[in-house]
Amino acid sequence: MTVLASLSPRSLAAPKSGIVELVNYARGRDGLIPLWVGEGDLPTPDFISNAAQASLKAGETFYTWQGGIPMLREALSRYYLRHFQKTLAPTNFYVTGSGMQAIKLAIEAVTSPGDAMVYLSPSWPNFAASAQLSGVDAIAVPLGFEDGMWRLGIDRLESAITPRTRALFVNTPSNPTGWTASKDDLKKILDLARRRDLWIIADEIYALYYYLGDRAPSFLDIMQDADRILFVNSFSKNWSMTGWRAGWIVAPPEIGPVLENLIQYSTSGVAPFIQAGAIAALDEGDAFVAENVAKATRSRDLLCDALIATNRVETLKPDGAIYAFLKIDGVTDARSTAFDIVDKTGVGLAPGTAFGVGGSLFMRACFLRDPGQIATAAERLAGYIAAL
Repeated sequence: MTVLASLSPRSLAAPKSGIVELVNYARGRDGLIPLWVGEGDLPTPDFISNAAQASLKAGETFYTWQGGIPMLREALSRYYLRHFQKTLAPTNFYVTGSGMQAIKLAIEAVTSPGDAMVYLSPSWPNFAASAQLSGVDAIAVPLGFEDGMWRLGIDRLESAITPRTRALFVNTPSNPTGWTASKDDLKKILDLARRRDLWIIADEIYALYYYLGDRAPSFLDIMQDADRILFVNSFSKNWSMTGWRAGWIVAPPEIGPVLENLIQYSTSGVAPFIQAGAIAALDEGDAFVAENVAKATRSRDLLCDALIATNRVETLKPDGAIYAFLKIDGVTDARSTAFDIVDKTGVGLAPGTAFGVGGSLFMRACFLRDPGQIATAAERLAGYIAAL
């Protein structure tokens, strides 16, 4: 038996990322405009980095609280009061080593091997892969797509539930589609979860990237204390902290000891100096987030207007998140098209094949970048589309 063959079937089944495949192919090329991954073009602002540096200089490099240092959990409580008008105790928050770890631990907390989790697709592939690595079947329910808009089909969602289903995973605003659940959508999903005795894992990472108001509708707006919802979130997108690997879970305090144990046996907590930077992000970063959202709004309009004007792209401006999910006439193989586009135009797009059921004919572009660069990318892409 080879060394590779001796590994566990579960680890061998971990899917290759269709996004990373393209990034590795074209990373570092001259003139490249990288719209393929979900991050902006700004480094972390100084007020956050300086707080982390001060923590390091103060010698805050020891083991720390498993659930997060008290000051950070208090800062999260203040953040939710400001932005969600929701009073949550510090004990509702559990700090994780990235939004991805928050997702992984939330899935492990509410499912067991052999269970099923239902999620809406197209979706960021890590949701399903994380479940599968935990021995959980990830069942995709496609959003409807008509006239450039994505829509929830609550009947389709309910029909996917079986006796093995333990959780619904709901990402809104959505990566990659930009679909944003209305309050009525959320009420329907919550009612379904109540009737079928299911947990909801709510990924609201893009809640502040909402183009129809101050923030997107949230389960926090409609839930009751008895509802079983875990919220997963990240510092990455709002505050340009993708490389910091810090996130959090919002959960009922009763399950706090369980989450702290899961953190203990995976990372044993987040470095205290990273948490110091996270406190600064929450308490001092509202203006920076507003600037990011304003930039995303301008760049969204530039990109979508230019591509819709070709009359060869079926999409509408997304209501939320930081992505345009583009259906281009004549594209039947998004993966090969993504390689062709980066070779011929120097614009990196993520192929829709990376986002599962319903995504194979689409291309994802992250527009959280300088509007001038987005305008250049749009011009290149429009020229490519015209030549198809």
